[in-house]
Amino acid sequence: MLHRRFGRTELSMPVFSCGGMRYQDGWKDKPVEEIPSSIQDNLEATIDRALEVGVNHIETARGYGPSERQLGMYLPKLDRNKLIVQTKLRAETGEAFYENALDSLDRLQLEYVDLLSYHGINTHKELEYVTKPGGPFDMLQRLKKEGRCRFIGFSTHGLPEPITSAIEYKDPRTGAQFDYVNLHWYYIAQETWPCIEAAKRNDLGVFIISPSDKGGMLYKPSTILRELCEPLHPLTFHDLFCLMHEKVDTLSIGAARPSDFEEHLDALPLLHKAPELVEPILQRLQGRINEVVEPELRNPHALGLPHLWDIPGHINIIRILVFRNLVKAFGMLEFTRTRYAILGNAGDWVPGNTACPENLNAVRSDLEEIFKTIPGGHVIMPALEEAHEMLFTKPEKRLSESD
Repeated sequence: MLHRRFGRTELSMPVFSCGGMRYQDGWKDKPVEEIPSSIQDNLEATIDRALEVGVNHIETARGYGPSERQLGMYLPKLDRNKLIVQTKLRAETGEAFYENALDSLDRLQLEYVDLLSYHGINTHKELEYVTKPGGPFDMLQRLKKEGRCRFIGFSTHGLPEPITSAIEYKDPRTGAQFDYVNLHWYYIAQETWPCIEAAKRNDLGVFIISPSDKGGMLYKPSTILRELCEPLHPLTFHDLFCLMHEKVDTLSIGAARPSDFEEHLDALPLLHKAPELVEPILQRLQGRINEVVEPELRNPHALGLPHLWDIPGHINIIRILVFRNLVKAFGMLEFTRTRYAILGNAGDWVPGNTACPENLNAVRSDLEEIFKTIPGGHVIMPALEEAHEMLFTKPEKRLSESD
């Protein structure tokens, strides 16, 4: 297993991490006696396979149903000195955060975790709450001093500006900073790259969240995507795409079963020649986009649109156009429908609203005035309408809020 230095933690981090949100027993917390033995056996077999291939970073969260409890049934049986354990949590107050952290340790049946994260700094407002006196950041420092965790960090699903602010935050009293960040960055969503650069300037470890799932459900790729990525599996291509950037320290493998590590392991012996393998695939992917997407819409991030919260109706135009491109170019309909259904239903975790007729009609004239100022802007409204027809199924909640 290849390892990289995880920022100022100085941990030797495997380039693949075992994320704990796909092998647990559902998304509602429950007592361990209610967990079927077959599901627990699968979790333990998945952990065993992770350790067998050198993936010793086990990552979970308090919000992942009974994941902490299930790990607590097994991790104490393993050599603690060989594990890097991470969990994430949030709470309404600093005091509640501290108590939840202690309870998470009880669930995990561990005296400490190596990495303890605030789960979800997605906005500037959330960062202000986390870092106010007596808030969660103070509690993270307290837990670190008490030996309940070795290093502190945060996860985020936010826009680049608040992520960068959190990365650069320094406690005015102690000078303390976060030690690492969990964030999204993929081939299909590269807008957070400046955040990764900021993390490296500030010596934070960089953990990429869910590249196989949120990066496009690459474990069940469309026929078109599979063909475009040949001779590599799309998972292998994407691992190489991410890891050839040395600023990326580790990718989460959200393994649901022991066999889910295999395509990822295929990337390791190829990493030394990643650019020569990845570049032709990138050219084919872009070539396919150029074939089927209007020139004006091939890079929605370059349209010059206002910030999401300044767009009338907070319609997430950029994300919706990206989804449309993924369907038209790569046939990624199941993935994009799943993500589109969450818009408007997940708050700051997946910001912005859909382009449903009700949303568009409420602000149509205001949007059209904005589009008039954009070169080629006349194609945006029809593209949004087409995207909605293509992507709409039914509204969905985030997995962690599902039954």
